[in-house]
Order: sequence, then structure tokens, then C-alpha cells
Amino acid sequence: MKNYEDTIKLIAQNIKKIRLSKGLSVQEVAYRCDIERSNLSRLEAGRTNMTIKTICLICSALNVEIVDLLNDKK
Repeated sequence: MKNYEDTIKLIAQNIKKIRLSKGLSVQEVAYRCDIERSNLSRLEAGRTNMTIKTICLICSALNVEIVDLLNDKK
């Protein structure tokens, strides 16, 4: 089982990967989530913990399911 730091890093990497694959800027996703761009940047870098609420907002903004953020396929 992974430790929580690895899980946070995985989610952060997947948020960025999905955002880029959809051609969205950090600013656009932050706007859709009603959070600061700098906060989303920190989340994508894995430098801060995410709340379930924030994860749900990001999933909605990216039009993905939470399980998509937990996918560890390279």
C-alpha cells in the first residue's frame, strides 16, 4: 500500500496530465473551480493537501471521475 505522500503526488500528477491533455490552462481550471490559480499550481505540484471538496471541484472542472485521478498507469 502506498503512503499518503505518494497518493497526493499521484493525484497531483494526474490532475496536471489530464488538464494538459484537455488543453486547459491552470487559470481556466482554477476559474472553473472558483479557487486561486496559485492554489491550483500548488496542488498540481503536490505541495499542499487537497480536501475532498477541492478534488470534487477539480474533477467537475476536468469532466473526470475521482477514480481517474487515482489511476497510476504511466
